[in-house]
Amino acid sequence: MAAASFSAAAAARRSSPSRLQLLARRRLPFSAYSSAAAPPAAAASFGWEDALRVAADGGRGDESDLSGYFRKVDTCNRGMDKKGEFVEFMVEDQVVGYIHQGFVEHLRDFHDVFTIASGSNGSNNVEHVTLHSSLRTPDERTNAVGSVIKSLGDLIPGIRNELYPITSSYGMPVYFSLERAAAPYFGIKAYGVHMNGYVEKEGQKFLWIAKRSDTKQTFPGMLDHLVAGGLPYGISCEDNVIKECEEEAGIPRSISSNATSVGAISYMDIEGFRYKRDVLFCYDLKLPPDFVPNNEDGEVDSFRLIPVPHAANIIRRTHFFKPNCNLVIIDFLFRHGLPWLPKAAAKLEER
Repeated sequence: MAAASFSAAAAARRSSPSRLQLLARRRLPFSAYSSAAAPPAAAASFGWEDALRVAADGGRGDESDLSGYFRKVDTCNRGMDKKGEFVEFMVEDQVVGYIHQGFVEHLRDFHDVFTIASGSNGSNNVEHVTLHSSLRTPDERTNAVGSVIKSLGDLIPGIRNELYPITSSYGMPVYFSLERAAAPYFGIKAYGVHMNGYVEKEGQKFLWIAKRSDTKQTFPGMLDHLVAGGLPYGISCEDNVIKECEEEAGIPRSISSNATSVGAISYMDIEGFRYKRDVLFCYDLKLPPDFVPNNEDGEVDSFRLIPVPHAANIIRRTHFFKPNCNLVIIDFLFRHGLPWLPKAAAKLEER
């Protein structure tokens, strides 16, 4: 997993190898994710009172125990032993994704959109999937694949009518655009932005934490970043952060334009037909001490300002945060250097 870079001072004081070990752990199953064709998840059953009680419990003596962080990294990196069940999805001879062999069977009827290449030795094994040669322009491909997604119905839940650009890698030419909810079913590398909004008061750092609306299609009612969102087609990371800041937290451009890019985190997760290959561009924004967020788009239930060590307690001890948010906040903890981290890193190096 790629991670945001340290400052020179932080790098000298803290163990960068330990941090990289933490962000590249083994993969274990986690039951909180939905299955390949599951309905929207039920809203989380905890409230702020539960989260804040766990956060403030400082008597456990587990501050230097990294195992809770390892479990959160494992949560987002499952199923690599299943990678052989997927075949390459290619456009213009470039690999842009991976499709499960079982999902390929649902695409066979759309022979004017997809070309399914089988083994050259007469076997029926699928070697790779491409788009039909008649689809030459990005718009033609976008419209054709979009019609297929609609035809597949509930096989791909959570349609958002939000398009992701399909490229061979970030910043490369766009071959076509795909419905965001369908990206994992085609193994497309998807990009997003996550922003840690924090304040400093009397020498202590606090994080603004959001609780997602109970009506959200994915991870309803769970804790989230102050600002986060997918990176749709035709917008830069910086402009997307500014847009999401206004929509999700009511942060004006005069403040959000000061958000600092601190790196990127990636993870890969396989479950059923889904192969998530996500890259999160991470940002920090130091907010005025008197700032209070206000959600504008109805996707957030409420916000709380939490001391950074308390947010760390919630991550270590619970599954209250949306899974990928854990990774970004863990990175924040290391970059901002909580007092107990050097001791924890030393323990990690002894393993």
